[in-house]
Amino acid sequence: MPCVRTVLCLLAACGAVAFLGYCVYFDRKRRGDPAFRRRLRDKRRAQHQKAEGRGAQLWDPAKNEKLQELFLQEVQMGELWLSRGDHRLGVEHLGNALLVCGQPEELLKVFKHTLPPKVFEMLLHKIPLICQSQLKKQWFIYLMKLPSC
Repeated sequence: MPCVRTVLCLLAACGAVAFLGYCVYFDRKRRGDPAFRRRLRDKRRAQHQKAEGRGAQLWDPAKNEKLQELFLQEVQMGELWLSRGDHRLGVEHLGNALLVCGQPEELLKVFKHTLPPKVFEMLLHKIPLICQSQLKKQWFIYLMKLPSC
């Protein structure tokens, strides 16, 4: 005579197989439904349009003007400190200008031709440190915006 535990295990296994079969059957039926495909397509289209709308909101002319002012201020401060002979502070400000610049590669080309080689070399060594500190700042701001648990 079979043990009660064996019978219960077989019943549980049959129930699990039946449940999985039920899930697979209705999932295939749902995916094959033309209305489901239409709703899914509409939902994806709406998400895509919403993402495009958010991208348009990110560009703010007032913010762009503030970035341009900050960029010009940093370049001027860098030039001022370089003219006074303080290369470290000059490179710091020029690095900040690179950080907010829309086309940093072009700005680096200009700096290569206008800055003394020693100062340009200092700037090149400073770039990874500036980028790393900016990433830390952005990560901290992101963490501060998260809701507390």
